[in-house]
Amino acid sequence: MTVFIILLLAGAYLVGSIPFAIVASSLFGLEDPRSYGSGNPGATNVLRSGSKAAAILTLIGDCLKGWVTVWAATALGFEPSIAALAGLAAFFGHVFSIFLRFNGGKGVATALGVLAGLSPWLALACLGVWLLVALISRYSAAAAIAAAIAAPCATALLKGDMASFAIVLAMALVLIWRHTANIKRLLVGTEDKIGGKNK
Repeated sequence: MTVFIILLLAGAYLVGSIPFAIVASSLFGLEDPRSYGSGNPGATNVLRSGSKAAAILTLIGDCLKGWVTVWAATALGFEPSIAALAGLAAFFGHVFSIFLRFNGGKGVATALGVLAGLSPWLALACLGVWLLVALISRYSAAAAIAAAIAAPCATALLKGDMASFAIVLAMALVLIWRHTANIKRLLVGTEDKIGGKNK
């Protein structure tokens, strides 16, 4: 059983490592998203290219990476805690992609996908926080940080098990850490707002 768990986590990591921002940009004939804006291979930065279609494709792909790993682990008969761990592996694959020399995105969309796999209500609660903060502030980074802070609290209320809480807390801490540069720019007022074009 241990071998199967290792294979599951390795597979989830590889799925998470697929850089949909770069794939989508290539399909639409756009620049590598690491070469402009924040340099982050994620949907928000792809949006700065001016292509909403590429950004939407990136968002869907990154979300699906998180969801499908949890779903597949559950469908294969693994315990919920192992399925949640597979989601965490996919999240780490996105953030530390083997295909990008262990660099990657910040993990917001993939984390949302993992939450959706754990509980649709949990994902909706965190998405609601993201949308509210994004609409008020127009800063994707501020919305992501707020959602990351809310996620472990929502998990404790809606799931109630320590395994899910620990895994969501780990994702939240990594996600906030990945936004360190954004936090600094927010504090000095130089962070790009949602929809800002490629500079």
